[in-house]
Amino acid sequence: MCGIVGYIGARRAEDVLLDGLRRLEYRGYDSAGVATMQGEAIHVVKMPGKVVHLTEALARTPAPGSIGIAHTRWATHGEPNQTNAHPHLDCRGDLAIVHNGIIENYDRLKIGLIERGHAFRSETDTEVVAHLIEEYAMKLPFEEAFLAALRDVVGTFGIAVVSRREPRKLYAARRGSPLVVGIGQNGEYFLGSDPAALIAYTRDVVYLGDDEAVSLSDTGMETFSFDRTRITKTRESITWTIDEIERGRFPHFMLKEIHEQPAVIVNATRGRLDADAGLAKLGGLKDVEARLRGIERLSIVSCGTAYLAGMVGEYMLEEYAEIPTETELGSEFRYRKPILDPAVEAVIAVSQSGETADTIGAMREAKEKGVLALGIVNAVGSTIARDTDAGVYVHAGPEIAVASTKAFTGQMIVFSLLTMLLGRQRRMSQATGSRIAHELLALPAKVERILAQSDRIKALAKKYIHAQSMLILGRKYNAPVAYEGALKIKELAYIHAEGYAAGELKHGPIALLEPSFPVLAIATQDSVYEKMKSNLEEAKARRAPLIVLTNEGNEELVRIADDLIYVPRTIEMLSPILNVIPLQLFAYHLAVARGLDPDKPRNLAKSVTVE
Repeated sequence: MCGIVGYIGARRAEDVLLDGLRRLEYRGYDSAGVATMQGEAIHVVKMPGKVVHLTEALARTPAPGSIGIAHTRWATHGEPNQTNAHPHLDCRGDLAIVHNGIIENYDRLKIGLIERGHAFRSETDTEVVAHLIEEYAMKLPFEEAFLAALRDVVGTFGIAVVSRREPRKLYAARRGSPLVVGIGQNGEYFLGSDPAALIAYTRDVVYLGDDEAVSLSDTGMETFSFDRTRITKTRESITWTIDEIERGRFPHFMLKEIHEQPAVIVNATRGRLDADAGLAKLGGLKDVEARLRGIERLSIVSCGTAYLAGMVGEYMLEEYAEIPTETELGSEFRYRKPILDPAVEAVIAVSQSGETADTIGAMREAKEKGVLALGIVNAVGSTIARDTDAGVYVHAGPEIAVASTKAFTGQMIVFSLLTMLLGRQRRMSQATGSRIAHELLALPAKVERILAQSDRIKALAKKYIHAQSMLILGRKYNAPVAYEGALKIKELAYIHAEGYAAGELKHGPIALLEPSFPVLAIATQDSVYEKMKSNLEEAKARRAPLIVLTNEGNEELVRIADDLIYVPRTIEMLSPILNVIPLQLFAYHLAVARGLDPDKPRNLAKSVTVE
């Protein structure tokens, strides 16, 4: 969701801010704006729509100065229009503010501010903070006013502010919404809600923690808590390159990221497998390995695609590590009063960004109850990465397309490694561990064989371009893959698609089947293959067009299927990693054939940092 960029230095701020906003476009947004300062004058330009519209507006009305803040907004409070776009000003135009997150008590604060004479221009919750700072600044130095306002706020925020009171200073703070400071050359500083906004200028960064603030000026950087206690932060380095957030030869980021999945598998397993001994080594869990031996139950908390990766992980962990496991929606976990036993349970938070608000809330609920909290994340330095007791990085590299592909694959790889680790601690034999490890090492080449079919899947997508609805079926390990395939078709092609465990077909969804209602079924040759064949016959009897995904060399389904997609064989536990890739390609090509942008689906955001 929403993106924040800030800059102070000697460059033309407008150029840096626009460049940062362009690099954050993948996050999802519906308006954009900048505020720069020259002397004591604040220049604000903001527009509904894409960054290109803001760029055109700035060409007509430049925003001069070498300090400024910028924002891309994903609408929550108030329609996506110019008035509600950020930045927002106080009554006097003395300060400009941008904000990610939700101010939960804005109604009460707004009523009080209006009663005290403040005039609001927008419908946003953000503007409340501008007026709060303004009010405190009437009697306090600006830094104290900024912090006092934040102490009044309930909710989540990443906030950046510039003020005429301190024209060469940029203030920022966070609670539950990420902010990173980039340290440049010759005393310049950059601010972003995502390192992607900074990577063109610096690799040296500082990540703000919750309830931490920073002031950036020509004389340096200071970090402090909301009670003004100074904090010493450790510099970190961004390890990925700018090339990784460029499309290269691919027309879309999503297609690039689908094709990066062989490398993701290599990176996620590198140095983590002793294939002959059948062992997985996860350095991020080393400090809690003894405690893991006593774990008797696991809860996986996550949202969206990460939730579906967790469902695959649940099958793995129960079958091979023999640990009872439940996959829970982060958005529901803490509200249903989960019963957790700190002595024998652990919670695993799964998130690509590591900033998913619902998953963070669930993780913190578990920690509050004393449960071991583990993380599986892709983004280094993210909230989940910092706040869990231990965890494992996916190492998928930056994922720019809103709809997750390579991170999902990486998460399933990590779950397979975790299953080996916990399984070998328990009753998994060396032979079983070794077989899993060797199959993991063979996956990249098998994925390449699937990717080579992209043009054929593209032709298949064009055949079904006019479908209004689709049913995606799978069983056991591949039921979550069916859910994920349907999710991708919904997200990208805006076609109503339902993922179903195939055994449930006869319990309701079969009523929908007719010649205009395609069914895509995952029928690879595993322990439930014969059951899947029966489900295919049920669909065929209702004259539904059948697209069937099965293993190479299996000609048994030719008489049933209208169209076939073939994938290499692997062990059942790892089959979701291969089987999801044709579904990703199918959804991608459907979107492109329908004239849609697969990188930026409507109404969606990459990192969902609000509840």
